[in-house]
Amino acid sequence: MKNRRIYDRNFKEKAVQLGYEIGLTKGARKLGINPSFMTRWRQEFLEFGKTSFCGRGNWRLNQEQTEFSKLKRKLKNELKESELKLEIFKSASKYISESNLTIYDFIKKHSDKYTITKMCKVLGTDKTTFDKWKSHTISQRQHRVNLLQKEITSIFYEFRELYGGAKITAELQSRGFKIKTGQVCIHMRKLGLVSKIRRNYRLKTNSLNSPYKFPNILNQQFTFEEPCKAWISDIARIQTSNGFLFVTIIMDLYDRKVIGWNLSNGLTINETTMPAWEMAVNKRKPENGLIFHSNRGIQYANKIFSHKLDSYKFIRRSMSRIGHHSDNAVSESFFKSFKSELVNLNMLFTRKQMQEKISEYFENL
Repeated sequence: MKNRRIYDRNFKEKAVQLGYEIGLTKGARKLGINPSFMTRWRQEFLEFGKTSFCGRGNWRLNQEQTEFSKLKRKLKNELKESELKLEIFKSASKYISESNLTIYDFIKKHSDKYTITKMCKVLGTDKTTFDKWKSHTISQRQHRVNLLQKEITSIFYEFRELYGGAKITAELQSRGFKIKTGQVCIHMRKLGLVSKIRRNYRLKTNSLNSPYKFPNILNQQFTFEEPCKAWISDIARIQTSNGFLFVTIIMDLYDRKVIGWNLSNGLTINETTMPAWEMAVNKRKPENGLIFHSNRGIQYANKIFSHKLDSYKFIRRSMSRIGHHSDNAVSESFFKSFKSELVNLNMLFTRKQMQEKISEYFENL
């Protein structure tokens, strides 16, 4: 076997110099060596300069040079990483003070430029949560439906709950919406919006025959010596600078504590009574003889919620009488105090600000 040829440091430096003068290939041919040697020596010389070629052999670096090379690469990568983080942070700076949704939107729009993992890390966002948001991003059609329903809700309360489907349709059309009365009525049913005029008519004519309307068995007895003997529930709306929020509560008359609540943008059953009920049940297990008292609103007088309560077998339903506001005196008193603490008459909070204030209020009760 032919012995491996050893090139000393002086030879390698002259070879590199020759490569600069006449080119690597010509220089290798003139010296009678493999051109890859010339390439390797030049790279080492560019990286280490006069400290190159300290090791024995034609390409092996000594341990000190190896450690230095690793450290240099590490620092170079760290610098590159820091520059990338700074670039992402600058690009997203105007979104950081906003909600998580705007940050998610930034990540989605810039995923072709930066990796999602890197952006989530820099912006302090959980990637799993982002992935869930991305998979459930609403379509343009659903976005339009949501905007329409918010407009319908706004008009309904703007005109003091007196407008029905026809009048709300006319108002929407005057605002530039192309929509028919039938479509508005469908949205109103989904939102649980019923005109006071129509509501009063229904209560007078159908209340006795409806399977979801109940007599007032609580009869203004608002004091109980034991928990889970009587729960009351009510819904209030809160004005914000960009629409209404709706607060649903369930209170135990034993200690007047709110044991279930929910905050929503709409008035559907799944946004109001159902989640509030689930929270109340998880906090205090209902017992035999529980009276559940509410008003006659559509969020309570409906098939879904009635069947939910009926599944407990032992719950007795109670509803306030028509025109007797004192039947709901406790809940009305609570909401009066609640609004006085949270609502600033001189300034309207945004929906996000009000959500934070309301959540903090209930968490500290």
